[in-house]
Amino acid sequence: MNGDWEFHLRLLSQNARDSSANDVSTDPSLLESVKKLYEMCKNENSEDLIARVYSHMNKLFQRCIAAMSQAQTSNGLLHLAILQFFLDFGEVVLHDANSSLRAFFRSCLSRQFAAPVVAESTLNFLFLNKTRFLNSFPSLLPQFFPLLLKLIAWNGEKLEKSFIKIFVGMVATGSFLPLFQSLVDLPILVVALEKVERSSGSLIGSNIASIQKSAAPEMLLALMDEAYTGSTIEDGGGDSGDDDSGSIDVADPVFLDLLKDENDGLAERHWVSSGMAAALQAVTGTPQSDRLRQALQMAPRFLDIYFTIALREVNDSLICALIPLLMARNSTLFPDKLYASKVRKRLREFILAAFHRSPGFVAMLKKPIIDRLGEAYDSPEKTELALELCWAIGEHGGGGISQKDTARELFESLELLLYENLSSSRLGLSQDPTIGSSNNSTTRKSSQARLLCFVVTAIAKLATYHRDLLPRARVSLAKVARSRNSLDMRVWRRARDYLGLMNEPAICLSVLGPSRGCDQGPGTINWSEGGSKMVSHIPFYILCEQEGPPFHDFSLSDVISSR
Repeated sequence: MNGDWEFHLRLLSQNARDSSANDVSTDPSLLESVKKLYEMCKNENSEDLIARVYSHMNKLFQRCIAAMSQAQTSNGLLHLAILQFFLDFGEVVLHDANSSLRAFFRSCLSRQFAAPVVAESTLNFLFLNKTRFLNSFPSLLPQFFPLLLKLIAWNGEKLEKSFIKIFVGMVATGSFLPLFQSLVDLPILVVALEKVERSSGSLIGSNIASIQKSAAPEMLLALMDEAYTGSTIEDGGGDSGDDDSGSIDVADPVFLDLLKDENDGLAERHWVSSGMAAALQAVTGTPQSDRLRQALQMAPRFLDIYFTIALREVNDSLICALIPLLMARNSTLFPDKLYASKVRKRLREFILAAFHRSPGFVAMLKKPIIDRLGEAYDSPEKTELALELCWAIGEHGGGGISQKDTARELFESLELLLYENLSSSRLGLSQDPTIGSSNNSTTRKSSQARLLCFVVTAIAKLATYHRDLLPRARVSLAKVARSRNSLDMRVWRRARDYLGLMNEPAICLSVLGPSRGCDQGPGTINWSEGGSKMVSHIPFYILCEQEGPPFHDFSLSDVISSR
C-alpha cells in the first residue's frame, strides 16, 4: 500500500510542475493515479495523507486550467476527478471548491461540452453531488445553465435522463425567467451550434466565444480597405458564390445570446433580426438533422418539468412576471408544426394553472390580457390564447370581488370583441379572402363560433360575479339572441340560455359564478359537495330542461333508506 501511495503521489508531483512542454492530458496513467489516491484517502481517513495529496492535487488542477487553451485532447475527466476530491475533503484542508468549480465550467466544460464522454461524466458528477450543490453552491448551476443546455442540445436524447436529474438545480430566482426563454429556443440553439461547427470546425477543444469574435479582424481589414482604396465591402448575399445561402451570422446579437455560457439576466430575443430570419429560412428549406429532431422532442418535456417546478416552488412574483412572456412567445416559436403545437398547449395550460393558483393575476395582468384579446383575429394560435384568456376572465371574476374597475375594463374588452364579431366575420382577416378556399372559410367560421361562445360565457360569468355589470351583460346577450339567423346556432343558444339563467339569481350564481372566492348566499349550490349533500331546492324538471310539472313522483324515501 505504501509503495503504491508513493508511486501515485510522485506521478502527481511530476505532472504538477509548471512545464508547458508537456500536456498533462496525454498521460493516461495520471487520471488513474488521481482516482487511486482519492480512494486511499477515503479508506485511510488520514488528515495527514489528505493534506499531502491535496497539495499536489491543487497544483495539478491549476496547471490543467491554465493549459486548457493549448490542450489538444480532453482532460475533462481529470478535472472532474480532482473536483470530487475537493468536494469530499475540502473541509479537512479548508479548500472552498466554489472557485474551482467555476474555473471548470469556464475553462474546461465550455470547450469540452461537445465531447460525449466529458458531457456524460459531467452530468453524473453533478447528480452525484446534487444535494451538495443545492446546499453549498446554490447559484452555480443557475449561473451556468446556458452551458448545460448547450451540452444537452449537442449530445441529445442519450443524456436526457441524466440531464433531467439535475434540472431542478438550474431553477433559481435569477435564472427562472431566462431559463424559460432558453428552453423554448432549444431547437434554435441546435441550429446555431451546427452552424458554428460547419463554419469553424469541431466544437470540441474550442471556445465558441472566441469563434464568434474571429470575424472581427476581417471586418476591420475590410473597413480599412474601403477607407484607403475606395473599394466597397463585399456583400455576402446570393451573388457571393457561397453555397450556404441560408447561413447564420453567428455575430448576430440573437446568436451571441443563444451561444453564451453564463446566465446574465433576461435578454430580449429579436425574432425580427436578420440572423434569426436567415436561420429560420434555412431550417424550413432543408431536412432536419438528428440533433434538431431530438431537440424538438426534448424541449416540450423539459418545459413540463419547468412548469411543474414553477407551480410547486416558485413565488407569485416570478410567476406573474412569467405569464406575459408566455403570452408573447405563444406566437414566436420554432417553425415546426408538431413542436409548436406541443409547446403552445403547455403554455396555455400553465397560464390557466397560474390563474387558478392566484386569481388576482387576472387583475394584475389586465394590460397584456387586453392586448391579447385585441390580437384574437391575427392568427389561429392567437385565437386559441384569446379563448383561454376569456375563460380565465370569467372564471376568476376579473381578478376578484374588489377589482370592480379592472373587471369593468375587461368587460368592455369582451364587449368590443363580441360586437366586432356580430358586425362582421373578422376572424382570419390577415388572410386574403380572395384566395381562401371553402375549407378555410369553414374553419374560420368554426373558430369564430368557438371564440364567440367563450366571449358570451365570459360576459355572463363576469356580470354574475360583479352584479353592477348585469344590465350591460343583458344588453350584449340580447343582441346575440336577436342575431339567430346570422350566427352559429351554438352561440345563439348559449346567449339565450344565459339570459334565462339571469332571471334566477341563485341558480345563475351557482352555474355561472366562480368555483371559489365568492360569498355564497341563500339558495346557492356548491357543486363540489354534490356527492355528499342533497340539492333539494332546485326543481328537478329545471335540471332536466323540462317544462311544466315533474314527470315523475319523487320522495325522500327513494334516496333515504328506512331503518
